[in-house]
Amino acid sequence: MFLCVSLNPAVDKRLHVERLRVGAVNRVLQVLPAPGGKAAHVAMVLKTLGAEPVWLGFAGGSTGDELADGLRALSIRVHAVATTAFTRTNLEIVDEGGQVTEILEPGASVAPEELIAFQSEYAGLLKESREQVSVILSGSLPAGLPVEIYHSLVEKAHQLHARVYLDSSGEPFDRALAAKPGFVKPNREEAEAWSGQAIDSPASAENVLAAMLRAGAAAGAISLGADGLVWLSSGERAILARVPQIAIRSTVGSGDSALAGFAYARQSGMSPAESVSLAAACGSANCLADAPGHARAEDIADLQKQIIVESLK
Repeated sequence: MFLCVSLNPAVDKRLHVERLRVGAVNRVLQVLPAPGGKAAHVAMVLKTLGAEPVWLGFAGGSTGDELADGLRALSIRVHAVATTAFTRTNLEIVDEGGQVTEILEPGASVAPEELIAFQSEYAGLLKESREQVSVILSGSLPAGLPVEIYHSLVEKAHQLHARVYLDSSGEPFDRALAAKPGFVKPNREEAEAWSGQAIDSPASAENVLAAMLRAGAAAGAISLGADGLVWLSSGERAILARVPQIAIRSTVGSGDSALAGFAYARQSGMSPAESVSLAAACGSANCLADAPGHARAEDIADLQKQIIVESLK
């Protein structure tokens, strides 16, 4: 069982324009709405890989209904915790030159009783499973949630013998490391902000990952965009996956797609090299998709054949 947890979900809208004109009227050529938030993207790619993920998150108002209905339409099991506040909408504006502009709404405030309902649902889902659960905690936090929330969710998962994958940033990420998540997947900018170090090579990515392992994580990976994906686990040599050059439509959601690949690979018993290869293929395939998290199975399979995996040092 894969439990994809979304504390700050959204409805994603990809808008296609001829050219984005700041301070002027822009006519949209095409609108593609889809379930959003990092955990939704993870769930969608897990579904594409053949898993049966469960999505758990807050949902409010008509946008919350749109989010939940969109996931159900993809045959993803949904556990939506109702909120008074409406679920946010994120805009991704893509022009014909390939430039991508993101406009991200802040998450609406979560009331104390809504958080209690969420925690109860989370614990119940962990307890009901008859197999080991892979919990994927990903995304930012909306107002009203304590910065320790990911730390407490990691601890609860460990109490019930679940594996934990974490993708967040800032203080919530830093606090959660102390709870010893099994795997962390920040992007380059998030990892640089956490470490205070520039990541400009696979070697520098390995150094930051090593620091994250010392801080509590058991393993982790950092995406370097076109320069590939670096993975490190305690007691193992670092691995670099070199990705092929492709015609990128948008990179939004690629880190989430890679995280889905890592979680699926671990649950399937793949080797480290196979895991990194699959994760890199999922991330790259997302760059070709119509919307974040909509990587096609055939693209993943084709790209995985082109990825070169090698040990660092």
